[in-house]
Amino acid sequence: MTSARFRRALHERFGDPRDVLRVVEVDEEYPAADEIVIRMEAAAMHIADLRTIEGADMFRNTLPRTPGFEGVGRVLRVGAAVSAYSIGDRVFPGLASGTFSEQVRCTASRCMPAPEGDAAQLSLLTVNGPTAAVLLDDFVALNAGDWLIQNAANSNCGRFVLQLARQRGIKTVNVVRRAEMVAELIEMGGDVVLIDGPDLADRVTAATSGAAIRLGIDAVAGSATRRIAECLSAEAQLVCYGAMSSQHCELDFYRLFRLGIQFHALSFVRQLSKRSAPEVRALYADLAGKIATGALSARIAGRYRLEEIIAACEHAAMTGSERDGKVVIVF
Repeated sequence: MTSARFRRALHERFGDPRDVLRVVEVDEEYPAADEIVIRMEAAAMHIADLRTIEGADMFRNTLPRTPGFEGVGRVLRVGAAVSAYSIGDRVFPGLASGTFSEQVRCTASRCMPAPEGDAAQLSLLTVNGPTAAVLLDDFVALNAGDWLIQNAANSNCGRFVLQLARQRGIKTVNVVRRAEMVAELIEMGGDVVLIDGPDLADRVTAATSGAAIRLGIDAVAGSATRRIAECLSAEAQLVCYGAMSSQHCELDFYRLFRLGIQFHALSFVRQLSKRSAPEVRALYADLAGKIATGALSARIAGRYRLEEIIAACEHAAMTGSERDGKVVIVF
């Protein structure tokens, strides 16, 4: 008797996704006692997924491997010792579970309950949502009326920061590289939206009437880190959570020393590990609820079927206006 089969993306060596990634058929998954099998509905694609396939040092994993950091789906099978989930429940698989697959087998305790709502939007929650939340929560206590500044403000994480900050009454300076993004981010609720450039600090001072800015958020690295630091007030916190430029962060040590500015390199996984399991679940439940009701939303640039994964990778590798949002695999 032939067993049922399903499809997943797979790479057996590192390299350009166009050369090494393929879609294969494999036998259906069956859970161990503490596991569940999830039938995927949607999986978001990150630059980190591409770097994993390419074999970048910080993302190098054991091969063969199915990529995919996050997504959402419904429970298909339940292990004998699992009581938290039932067949048909909607869940977020554990981080980096290989979500570019029609089925994902995952330890039940690593999963999170997911609400009803747009699967593509929910598929973006596991990484960008908590990253935005810890950026706002973990480094400086900001009250309504306080200011923060962030670059890459038109990225999905940047949009989440903007939306969450606005809901708390926190004012935002949003730095972008393209003029066509200004009106859209202002419409989303950004208080100030500026084009990056060498005179950024002077324009920020003018736009905020010299307000103190105690939180700087950097996702670009390179010289952009220094420009964000130049906008910060004394005793501020500067948090870098990405390196879109693929460059090292540039910093003026003497400015940081003189003003008491502290620099942090953010790993949202490390930050979440400092919280209890109930606290993490509460954070995800709050963010998921906001996405389900539309209070928090991401820009989706393209939706692709699994068999179109090479085209999805090519789209995700684009920058700026060529991509303009997140790429999602839908099942």
